[in-house]
Amino acid sequence: MSTPFPFTAVVGQDDLRLALLLNAVSPAVGGVLVRGEKGTAKSTAVRALSALMPEVDVVSGCRFSCDPDSPDPGCPDGPHEPGAFASRPARMVELPVGASEDRLVGALDIERALAEGVKAFEPGLLADAHRGILYVDEVNLLHDHLVDLLLDAAAMGASYVEREGVSVRHAARFLLVGTMNPEEGELRPQLLDRFGLTVEVAASREPDQRVEVVRRRLAYDDDPAGFAARWTDEEAAVRARIAAARELLPSVRLGDGALRQIAATCAAFEVDGMRADIVMARTATALAAWAGRTEVLAEDVRQAALLALPHRRRRNPFDAPGLDEDKLDETLEEFGGSDGQDGDGDDDPDPGPGGGPGGQPEPDDAPQGDGDAAARPEAGEGGEPQPSGGGGEQSPARAAEPFRTKVLSVPGLGEGAAGRRSRARTEHGRTTGARRPRGALTKLHLAATVQAAAPHQRARGRSGPGLVVRRDDLRQATREGREGNLVLFVVDASGSMAARQRMGAVKGAVLSLLLDAYQRRDKVGLVTFRGSAADVALPPTSSVDAAAVRLESLPTGGRTPLAAGLLKAHDVLRVERLRDPARRALVVVVTDGRATGGPEPVALAGRAARLFAAEGTASVVVDCETGPVRLGLAGRLADELGGTAVTLDELRADSIASLVKDVQGSRRAA
Repeated sequence: MSTPFPFTAVVGQDDLRLALLLNAVSPAVGGVLVRGEKGTAKSTAVRALSALMPEVDVVSGCRFSCDPDSPDPGCPDGPHEPGAFASRPARMVELPVGASEDRLVGALDIERALAEGVKAFEPGLLADAHRGILYVDEVNLLHDHLVDLLLDAAAMGASYVEREGVSVRHAARFLLVGTMNPEEGELRPQLLDRFGLTVEVAASREPDQRVEVVRRRLAYDDDPAGFAARWTDEEAAVRARIAAARELLPSVRLGDGALRQIAATCAAFEVDGMRADIVMARTATALAAWAGRTEVLAEDVRQAALLALPHRRRRNPFDAPGLDEDKLDETLEEFGGSDGQDGDGDDDPDPGPGGGPGGQPEPDDAPQGDGDAAARPEAGEGGEPQPSGGGGEQSPARAAEPFRTKVLSVPGLGEGAAGRRSRARTEHGRTTGARRPRGALTKLHLAATVQAAAPHQRARGRSGPGLVVRRDDLRQATREGREGNLVLFVVDASGSMAARQRMGAVKGAVLSLLLDAYQRRDKVGLVTFRGSAADVALPPTSSVDAAAVRLESLPTGGRTPLAAGLLKAHDVLRVERLRDPARRALVVVVTDGRATGGPEPVALAGRAARLFAAEGTASVVVDCETGPVRLGLAGRLADELGGTAVTLDELRADSIASLVKDVQGSRRAA
């Protein structure tokens, strides 16, 4: 077994270490979600924590790690006789991103059911993690239904399994830790709220600290055991402090004054629901115990707010995380103020591991204009720009307020990654039938397998209770659910689109579709074209907030190389099909249909569009042409693409979703 990197040797990352230690003291805090860029010691710190957890006493032979002093009365392996127990280190169980529901919660023991004819439960990872740590790396890439199961178990302290004739309930209390890189996509707000604490981590910009990080890492890689030995005393001190804080925790008093500060803070920041109040109360109590006190102070409430509230204030993926610390200090002073809180956070009770000040990112204080103001034309911009658009680059227009869109879907039945958009055959979803497995069996359809084997039992010489099953009898369950798609935006940023009233509305519409893509677990990409070329502003990614940032800063001006934009989008799709051949695409072209620059630009754009039609790529053209005289070029482009066009005015009527349905209908007719 490899030697883990010592927890106390992690350089910096005070908030991360503090959040992990508070959950080690009180798992009721609800776990930690660690958000940050790659290479910031997220996984290293989490794995190092397991070595600091106190040993646990378990009932001998119990697969569910029951406490011998208070065994679970409903344990599937119970009832337990008093006396027999063993001590072992607390486990750290890792949940792989590609894990199945059966692996997480457990399922019917198929081998015993078929061989012995008995109904038995095979525990999953939730049972293994009981009284230990459950770690999910890249939790934002985990299927939503698995995250729901995981967080339900963490909140209730128990796992309930009702499936395949099995009804089991077992204890599942663990320290839940998830790590994620926001560049790869966000968690839904509902799931963010289920994590007790969230910490934003980033690499230090201080050269001295970066030097120390590299020095320690190289020393560890050269001699892991020797490096860990040099930190033995520090590790033992933190381990003893965790144990002492756990013993002190029941004696910590959360007074009415501190509780009022907690409630006032949650109300001041307009946090939804009551979970934030409860998490803050538990966190403040754990902070007091960690500091060796039996009374919760205002400084504990402040630190708890910095850890528990930032992620709960996000309403959509375009909101900047963070907390206004000045507002926090004003609220604490107004509803308390007698606990010695000075509002600057410098009087932290513990300068030791994880005990530094909050250090949350500063909030984005830029004023948020309303959509109507953003879409209002500026003086002198009421007229339509010249089609040639040969003028200079203009500053980016502000996007109009996003709005809710109806569902866009890709025609047919796909087999892409699980999501919430188009119909697909998936590993998860409702069972629609059974078939013979092609290759390895992944989802057994038990009833169909038994039905296939039953007629042959006498011929196979069955004599006992078990069923005689051969490979030819096995049946794979077929399931239908929803998949996520690749929504590729191809946006005209030329001079003919430069009117602020029009470009603001266009950006608002694209933001609305990006928000819908976020909710439906799609990948998104952004291609823009202007001047003489097209650019991939954002390669296909699950991070829709990154697409929103690129869109917001999109400049306009120059000619309209429509063909170049379509060809660039075609190249993006070609490469993406090689990387992820099962993910289907929907192309959304945002343009007025004009094409300028070079020889025969309109004909060249038509030939480029027919490439999409030949491959059967679903497409929608958002017609941005305005003015009393309309050329209808966007409609012709939609015909060449084999898709449908919609005018810019119709976007706010939520009509874009019906276009894809029209695409589906036209293709069925064809």
